Amino acid sequence: MARPPSYLPELRRRAVRMVAEVLGDYPDESAALRAVAEKLGIGSAETPRNRVRRDQVGSGQRPGTTTEESAQIKAMRKETAELKRANEILKAAASFFAAGPDRPHLRP
Repeated sequence: MARPPSYLPELRRRAVRMVAEVLGDYPDESAALRAVAEKLGIGSAETPRNRVRRDQVGSGQRPGTTTEESAQIKAMRKETAELKRANEILKAAASFFAAGPDRPHLRP
């Protein structure tokens, strides 16, 4: 089970906005990320960097899988596993009933 987020969504959105606003004031993106993290009291510049990357992927500026797509893939994988399990149960039942009452049950 995933741990709950430690920063509020509004703080995350604010960090993304601030990085975009101050990016021109610093020599590179890393410096801007460190400055924003320090101003907002975020322990590491990695946190706003991850949020900026997610925002860029979500808006189509950067290639990758969006949060919605990831959730959809996860749900589809779960459904596929359930369907495979159900298919195995049906195969076993078909084998059992195909054997008939006078023959021993043989599983393929």
